[in-house]
Amino acid sequence: MPKPIKRCVEPKVINDLRHLIVSNAEVYGDKPLYTYKENKEIKVFTHNDQLANMNRLGTAFAKLGIMGKTVAVIGETHPAYMTTYYTTINGGGVIVPLDRELELEQVANFCTLAEVEAIVYTKGFNTKLLPLVDKMPGVKYFIPIHDGEDTEDERVRTYSSLLEMGQTELDAGNREYLDYEIELNKLCAILFTSGTTGTSKGVMLSHKNLTAATNSSCQSMECDYTNTFVSVLPIHHTYECTCAHLALSNIGGSVYINDGLKNTMKSFAYFKPNTLVLVPLYVETMYKRIWAEIDKKGMTRKVKFAMKLSNLLLKVGIDLRDKFFAQIKDAFGGNLRSIICGGAPLSPQLVKDFETFGITIVEGYGITECAPLVAVNRTNNIILHSVGHPVVGCTVKIDKSPEEETGEILVKGDNVMMGYYKNPEATAEVFTEDGFFRTGDIGFIDKKGAIHITGRKKNVIILSNGKNVFPEEVEEHLASCDRIAECVVIGRKNANGEIVITAVVYPNFDVVGKDTPVDEIREAVKEQVFEVNRNLPSFKQVREIEIRTEEFEKTTSRKIKRFLIK
Repeated sequence: MPKPIKRCVEPKVINDLRHLIVSNAEVYGDKPLYTYKENKEIKVFTHNDQLANMNRLGTAFAKLGIMGKTVAVIGETHPAYMTTYYTTINGGGVIVPLDRELELEQVANFCTLAEVEAIVYTKGFNTKLLPLVDKMPGVKYFIPIHDGEDTEDERVRTYSSLLEMGQTELDAGNREYLDYEIELNKLCAILFTSGTTGTSKGVMLSHKNLTAATNSSCQSMECDYTNTFVSVLPIHHTYECTCAHLALSNIGGSVYINDGLKNTMKSFAYFKPNTLVLVPLYVETMYKRIWAEIDKKGMTRKVKFAMKLSNLLLKVGIDLRDKFFAQIKDAFGGNLRSIICGGAPLSPQLVKDFETFGITIVEGYGITECAPLVAVNRTNNIILHSVGHPVVGCTVKIDKSPEEETGEILVKGDNVMMGYYKNPEATAEVFTEDGFFRTGDIGFIDKKGAIHITGRKKNVIILSNGKNVFPEEVEEHLASCDRIAECVVIGRKNANGEIVITAVVYPNFDVVGKDTPVDEIREAVKEQVFEVNRNLPSFKQVREIEIRTEEFEKTTSRKIKRFLIK
């Protein structure tokens, strides 16, 4: 029989990531941690499974001589992926989660740079990695999570065989892994940044960094073991790993692993999550689809009236949102109550509309170098246009002169990285003399202590008159245009050599029509953009519009690669 679940009124405060796994097994036992589909079969992985498999795999690593070494992991989200992550870190090793969309040559380069001695991978890489053996001479073991083709290469050890090896060693009394003492200040993870700016650095995180980030995430989320989630974002990404795996595991939440982007809505319908962890592009896409469907059914006026009525009723304590907007919520499975969102700004109108539908969007702010969470709104204190207050244990200040309204956001805390791997020059550049990390983001802190981000330092557009425009601010306003699916605001030189604010737009073809000529699409988009311009200062207004027929190239965390836009 499953152990009864003890409700945690306050989230557990963990001492380290081994304590996380051990205490989870004690508190939540056989409660499902992950539900996932494999070979068309629904499988369940519990907190007890996580502890048992971690100890087995760690003991096998000790037997093979790779405990305490550097291990890479790559592939789709899978329980064994996280088991590998915990196993490596809790045995004194260094985990290197790699983006599964990397070119194979880059995978080999990162493994060589990080001095990886073993690489664990999911089924999609079974036939891809072995041809790279000669390019990764330091890798002693290739460990497929799913059994692949038979091979006589002794460097290939299946994940299942290592679990068996570890259990045999444990039964024989091998306690090398079990008795390892955690060193909190030791390097335990190297995260290669996603490269939206065209460069990639190896962010070094200590065990203390990840422990602090897990605790602050849990203390910032109003969630507990009753919360259910669908994992959508790539697991190697710090935001997904910390907030949707480490933290959700600690609170006892249950996670359904989405089996592919095309199945996302089916996953929502099947698992019926009450909370989601997403990036803005997902939310904006869903928002536009909702309104496109409403418009298609000729119900726009009716829904907008219902929204006004619902908001009036809420003011007198009557909540009929589940009744009024049942069809909208059914698209997410019917139970969705909140979305934790970070990675880019969201339109305040979008946040307001989702709240009217009965879904609270909680915006936060994080950066890989901070493991990643820095600040987040709280469900009972949403401050529009802001990313909320700093999380527990994190100090934030703005580097600016008295006459300036905004400045660079600086962060200090136990969550802040050790530095960049084998790159002391880059490390020195991003730390102040008193130990604050320079985020590269520009913003301000309001009178209530909430952080507002206005843009990225490196993206700023300097106009010919010397004024600065942060493209993210303009893009936030353009996100409300239903004829725009995606856009990037840049500065273009015109024939006179002047910098002109230009919107590069990928249209929403569901609204403008797939067969509509480009010139007509541009005019339709221009009409909405000029409406947006009415609410912007003249120097921030979009003057030119460029239409593209293909989506922007993105990272796996769905961020547009701005550096590719010429």
